[in-house]
Amino acid sequence: MVQRSKTESEIQAMREGGKILATIFRDLKAFVQPGMSELEIDEWVAGQIEKHGAIATYKTPEVNFPGVICISVNDAITHGIPTDYVLQKGDLVGFDFVITYKGMKTDSAFTMVVGEEPQGAVKHLLRVTERSLYTGIDAIKGPVRVGDISAAVEKVLHEGKVGIIRDLVGHGIGHEMHEEPEIPNYGKKGTGPLLVPGDTIAIEPLTSLGSGQIVTDDDGWTLLTRDGSLAAQFEHTVLILEDGAEVLTQL
Repeated sequence: MVQRSKTESEIQAMREGGKILATIFRDLKAFVQPGMSELEIDEWVAGQIEKHGAIATYKTPEVNFPGVICISVNDAITHGIPTDYVLQKGDLVGFDFVITYKGMKTDSAFTMVVGEEPQGAVKHLLRVTERSLYTGIDAIKGPVRVGDISAAVEKVLHEGKVGIIRDLVGHGIGHEMHEEPEIPNYGKKGTGPLLVPGDTIAIEPLTSLGSGQIVTDDDGWTLLTRDGSLAAQFEHTVLILEDGAEVLTQL
């Protein structure tokens, strides 16, 4: 769907929804512990979304996902269906979800190690992937070509020598969960659609410690690394301003 103009009240609704999403994520990081099942976490997140007066977008007819949140473990990149799998200490887990608040949608994701501090290659993967997200955001100085954002993200990932998941991209967001344009995690400066003040996009680097090639699990949703390597995802919803960008999904 083509991204259409938003009113000031719609942008404000995205600000409020983004703060709700960020609050849930902050609390989720403290909540997740070894020994919890993915279904327990999904139920907890569902309760938090309801508590804040928002709607779990994944459960609406627009998406029809089996859970309110994607929980992607180890070699799962994204779109992981919550199951009865019990998280183990040291598991690398990505959390990704969208909420609708006052009719507007925001999207965010992060990856963490369960029950311990990340070490070695995993720590490197997380640091590089998250840094590439913020570098992409910093590339927005006002009206900006998508390629400027994509090139900034790619440079960090390339220098960090991690696999770029090229089949998965960021996207416009607001009235719908996925709107134009796509925001790849690779590209050339000065190319692609022009983003202007008032546009809202989700920037989401997805990476692995391997080749970056993916396969779809038998469940029809979960996307896995083809080579079984560990994967990471970080994402924020961002508003383009006259002189920069506003991250809507952080506190």
